[in-house]
Amino acid sequence: MNLSPVAEKFILHWGEMGTRWGVSRTVAQIHALLYLSERALHAEEIVDTLSVARSNVSTSLKELQGWGLVKVVHVIGDRRDHFMSLQDITELFRVIVEERKRREFDPTLALLRECASEVDPRADAFAQRKIKTTLEFLEVLNRWHDEMKGLPIPFLMSLLRMGGKVQKLLRKAA
Repeated sequence: MNLSPVAEKFILHWGEMGTRWGVSRTVAQIHALLYLSERALHAEEIVDTLSVARSNVSTSLKELQGWGLVKVVHVIGDRRDHFMSLQDITELFRVIVEERKRREFDPTLALLRECASEVDPRADAFAQRKIKTTLEFLEVLNRWHDEMKGLPIPFLMSLLRMGGKVQKLLRKAA
C-alpha cells in the first residue's frame, strides 16, 4: 500500500503522540494507518506499509483490540484476518476516554476512597485534608464524566461547540 505524503505525515505524527500518551510508537502508527484506511487491512499489508516486524504488528494489533479501537473483520475469499479501526472520531474519542478512565482514573479514585475512609490519629492532618479535597474533586469529575458519556453525540457536539459561551451563561445564572 502506498501512502500519500499527507497520510505518511499524519501516521508519523500519531506515532510520536502515542509515545507521549504512553502508547508505543508502532501501536499508534498502526492505529493511524487503520484509521486512515478506507478498507480493512491484513497484517502483511501493515507490515509492508509501515516497514515493521510481523511480531510487532501482531502484538500491536492485540493491544489495539484490547483497547476496543480495532476489530477483526473477514473478507470473502481471504482466510486472513483483516483489521479495521473505529472510523467515527467521536466514538473513537469516547472509547479512548473510557479506557483511560478505567485504567488510570478509577484505580486512583478507589485508592483515594480507601485512604479517606481510614482514620489514623497519627496521620498528618494536612495530608488527610489534601486527600479529602482531591477525592471530592475527582468524585465531581467522575459524576460529570458519567453524565457526559450518556449524552447523544449531536447534543455533546453542540455542547462542545458552545465553548466559552457556557462560561457566560453560567456567570449570568450565578
